[in-house]
Amino acid sequence: MAVELFGFTIAKSKEEQAANTVKSFVPPAHDDGAVEVAAGGVYGTYVDLEGTTKSEADLVSRYRTMAMQPECDSAIEDIVNEAIVIDNAMPVDIMLDDLEYSDSIKTKIREEFYNVLKLLDFNGKGYDIFKQWYVDGRLYYHLMVNEKKPREGIKELRKIDPRKIKKIREKITTTDPRTKITIEKGYNEYFIYYPKGISSQAGTQTGIKVSTDAICHITSGVSDPNNQFILGYLHKAIKPLNQLSMLEDATVIYRLSRAPERRIFYIDVGNLPPAKAEQYLANMMAKHKNRLVYDASTGEVRDDRKFMTMLEDFWLPRREGGRGTQIETLPGGTNLGEMDDVDYFRRKLYKSLNVPVTRMESENQFNLGRSNEITRDELKFSKFIKRLRGRFTHLFDSLLEIQLVLKGIINRKDWLKIRDQLSYEFSHDNYYSELKESEILRERLNLANEIDTFVGKYYSLAWIRKNVLHMTEEEIEDMDKEIKKEEEDPDSPMNDEDEEDDNSEQEQEQEPAPQEEEFKPVEMSIEDKNLISKMTSLIDNVELDNEEEE
Repeated sequence: MAVELFGFTIAKSKEEQAANTVKSFVPPAHDDGAVEVAAGGVYGTYVDLEGTTKSEADLVSRYRTMAMQPECDSAIEDIVNEAIVIDNAMPVDIMLDDLEYSDSIKTKIREEFYNVLKLLDFNGKGYDIFKQWYVDGRLYYHLMVNEKKPREGIKELRKIDPRKIKKIREKITTTDPRTKITIEKGYNEYFIYYPKGISSQAGTQTGIKVSTDAICHITSGVSDPNNQFILGYLHKAIKPLNQLSMLEDATVIYRLSRAPERRIFYIDVGNLPPAKAEQYLANMMAKHKNRLVYDASTGEVRDDRKFMTMLEDFWLPRREGGRGTQIETLPGGTNLGEMDDVDYFRRKLYKSLNVPVTRMESENQFNLGRSNEITRDELKFSKFIKRLRGRFTHLFDSLLEIQLVLKGIINRKDWLKIRDQLSYEFSHDNYYSELKESEILRERLNLANEIDTFVGKYYSLAWIRKNVLHMTEEEIEDMDKEIKKEEEDPDSPMNDEDEEDDNSEQEQEQEPAPQEEEFKPVEMSIEDKNLISKMTSLIDNVELDNEEEE
């Protein structure tokens, strides 16, 4: 079975696939960029790749050259940094909530997904893998499997240069005897690998025929409707980048040629004959001109007086009767500081790559404002990143399918059923999207708080959940379960608050009302009694003295 799946021949499974395919007069639509050829023999099949494939290989090389340009590289960095966020957590994780299988099967699927990430070394090379796929528009991997022990799964993944491999699709057709219409019964698919790369003589090259199950490949999904081959996301930026490069070169040439001030020397030659006048002018030029040039490649200073360029001064003869020898100065360029045209094409380049133009300005500070301050370009950019992630996840689907089938966890029929139930969650680092979601949630909660007074009178609680909070049936059911579970859990924070309120009420009820204390006279000591008697006798004596004086 392993040889049939991962061998280098087209096995019986392809014939069975062709036999079981439903007949149709309309050819199937494909977006994998395969070259369609007529069916031939198994041995000695000739495939002409000089047209389409050579163009694709040239496009990949062109895309990689474009990625080296500073402006284009900056835009690519913004895109890849938003799509792949590598921090302490995993850049991507698999979601199995919608999968209707047992927990043991879900655990095995999750483990195999982590094995796929290890094979790709996605935690360390996820950024480079996504960038290469975005730039080239396609990604190829060779699945290396031990044919004697296929149950061990994929042992290694080796990346293949997209300029050395091409997918071929042989159409199997038949002619209806009654209507004479050509009907496609099916097709055989395989890859052809050229170790030396696809060149202009690709039709005469000898390639290796590889089974489709041995190759994992994903494309950008952008195809050329005319030539039927895959384009990269950088294809739209070819023209703006070329225009920007040419304009920058022209600007540099203009700056060099128009920036310096030049002089015009009018040399009075009198009545000298033309030959002697020319010799006299040349002697004056050699006498006054300094053409020592610094050679940056060798570090030497050489004399280039024999060469004359537009940057040099002008020497013109003047006959007798004129104004004699005269020197005039030509002004330099006046609009050397204007860069509006260059900025225009730089903005156009960023728009062609779906990157917000505001990110082009390095002096712009990151605004941590409200969601109403988010530009529409940032929202469009966030949706563009989601589409890129969704297309890139086809790589995980292809590798996970092969891994699960080889290890016998599920078969191919089961995979077709659960494929749409799997989803992948990438780590987010886009502050704008997070701010937008929090602002939307805040507005929904405020609206729900305002309409809460009408619950039970005009609106039901279920209607508010569905139409105001926009909760799905599954979310409502899960939320009710979680609320009930938290209410029953004694360690829940909700129960702690309720218990604190109940305890405070009980303590208030149990506290007795404050009562007035009874007055109890304090018994005086002997010293206090003696002091009181002395003071009493003193007061009596004073009163007697006052009466005698009266």
